[in-house]
Amino acid sequence: MRITYLFDPLCGWCYGAGPALEKLSYLDDVTLDLAPTGLFAGEASRPMDRHFAAYAWQNDQRIARLTGQPFSDAYREHVLGAAGGLFDSAPATLGLVAVGLTEPARELDVLKILQRARYQDGRNNSNLGVVTETLAGAGFTQAAQRVQEPDEKLLSAYRNRVSAARAEMARFGAEGVPALIVDGNAGRRLVRTNALFGAFDLLVQQLRAA
Repeated sequence: MRITYLFDPLCGWCYGAGPALEKLSYLDDVTLDLAPTGLFAGEASRPMDRHFAAYAWQNDQRIARLTGQPFSDAYREHVLGAAGGLFDSAPATLGLVAVGLTEPARELDVLKILQRARYQDGRNNSNLGVVTETLAGAGFTQAAQRVQEPDEKLLSAYRNRVSAARAEMARFGAEGVPALIVDGNAGRRLVRTNALFGAFDLLVQQLRAA
C-alpha cells in the first residue's frame, strides 16, 4: 500500500497527526511518500501579529487536547510572541527537501525534528538560519550545508516537490492539510483528514479498504 502524505511543516494539525503517521510508517506493507504542499510558504506566508498568534494558540490547544501532542510555553513565547515574526514554511520545507536529496530514507525523521524544534523547543523554523542549525544539530550535516547556501538543484527540487503536491491536492479536491492519498486496489483516493485523529486500528482498516 502506497500512501502520499500531504502536509506543511508549520501546520499544527500535521504536527498533531505525527503519532499516527509514525505508526503507519512502521507497517511492513506501507510505503509512505511525503508531499510538502508549501501551503504557508513564500507568497502564502504572513506576519505573526498579535491577532494571528492568539488564533494559532487557541487552535493549538484544541490539537493538544485531541492528540496529546505538546505545545510548550517556549513556543508560545518565542515563536508566536516574537516581535516582527513571520509565519513562513518555506525554510522548513527547504530543509526537508534538502534531506530528501541527501538522506531520502530519513525525511520523516527530519519532519519530526523540525516540528519538535518549533512546537516544543520554541525555535522559530520560519528562519532559514534556525533550520540550518536544527539540521546540523541533528546530524544532517550535508543537508544543513545545502540549506545554508541553496543552489539551483535544491531550489528546483523544492519547486518540483511543492508543485507536485499542490497538483495532487487539486486533483483529489483536498481542501487543506494534513491529507492522505491512498493507492489501493481500487485506484487512488483521498482519505478524510479526521481518520488521522481517531483510533489507529480504524485508520488502518479504512486505508486497507481503499
